[in-house]
Amino acid sequence: MGSSTRRARRHRFVVAFVAATLAAVGGVVAAEEARIVGDALERPGVDAFYAQPDDAADGDYGSLVKADSLLGAPLAARAWRIMYRTTDVHGDPAVATGVLVVPLTPAPSRGRTVVSWGHPTTGAARDCAPSYGFDPFVGIEGLRFLLDRGYAVVATDYVGMGTDGVDSYLVGATGGNAVLDAVRAARAVPDARASERVVLWGHSQGGQAVLFAAQQAADYTPELDLQAVAAAAPAADLPGLMSAHLDDISGVTIGAYAFTSYAEVYPEASIDGILTPAARQIVPRMNQLCLLSNISKLHEIGQPLVGDFTTSDPTTTEPWATLFAQNSAGATAFDAPLFLAQGLDDELVVPRDTAEFAQHEATLGIDVTYHEIPFADHGTVAYLALPAMLRWLDGVSAG
Repeated sequence: MGSSTRRARRHRFVVAFVAATLAAVGGVVAAEEARIVGDALERPGVDAFYAQPDDAADGDYGSLVKADSLLGAPLAARAWRIMYRTTDVHGDPAVATGVLVVPLTPAPSRGRTVVSWGHPTTGAARDCAPSYGFDPFVGIEGLRFLLDRGYAVVATDYVGMGTDGVDSYLVGATGGNAVLDAVRAARAVPDARASERVVLWGHSQGGQAVLFAAQQAADYTPELDLQAVAAAAPAADLPGLMSAHLDDISGVTIGAYAFTSYAEVYPEASIDGILTPAARQIVPRMNQLCLLSNISKLHEIGQPLVGDFTTSDPTTTEPWATLFAQNSAGATAFDAPLFLAQGLDDELVVPRDTAEFAQHEATLGIDVTYHEIPFADHGTVAYLALPAMLRWLDGVSAG
């Protein structure tokens, strides 16, 4: 065979490969463009969805208030915006919103396993709810990989975001209930074909929420079958988290959300008893701003409060010390394997705290897999943990 013939064949192969690749990429781009167009078409009526009907809180926990099919679903998937009933730390009825996504592939005969996602801090104001955003799926870390594995994925906004409700930032039991009731709501959507099998997956604030969900699942949702729990840099140890940031801008930003939330939720907690006069004046402005879209502005507003934020150490001042301890994970064991990921460059959730939490969970008899990532920080740890987390999840599922 002559060299010119071989070159011609290689050329035809390369051309065909490039053409096929471009066609595939073009198909993905076209699908993404269609999703974005769908997102845009839904915006004019989006506020109406978050308005609660008069009977919104009347009904079983986890039952649907409403569900709207979304035009801008991810590639090869169907999606719904959902409103559902849940309960708070005091056992009182509450309402939450979120999104539900399922692949277009046929569901297995026993239904799809549900991954309930707990999102990291996005803020405290109603419009900081992920499901309210232009792209309500963008923050669900690992969504594409989970859909490709056949999971149904439901993502709560928590209570107090999206729709009316008392703020629940870092209130563990309320967040855990919202995560679990989101699964019940997913199962109430017939076309989702969601089963009773559940995987919990969360990051930061969402890590706290899914850990509380795991602790509460046996009693709160006994009909669900908890398969696995995964958390990236979870806000599991609130005294540790607060202690690490008493005198920096992260502490001011987190504290602006957390102290306000606790003062709304717990009658014994008063803002006047823990925040300085300067902080009490500025914090309401901070609570109106969503974290991801306003981080520079939040830091600009909060920077003057560094060193002048609290009147005393909240980790040793009552009732805050007790409340932070009560809202820290790890009080009870749960019957499911646990994956914990931690970035060693994380300056928010201190690596030592997560390592100690992993050891604590193991002493409770939980099967713990602890995964450290040397170059991950708090913002990147969940994405960078996905390869290891998915391998672990595949192994758990296969088992």
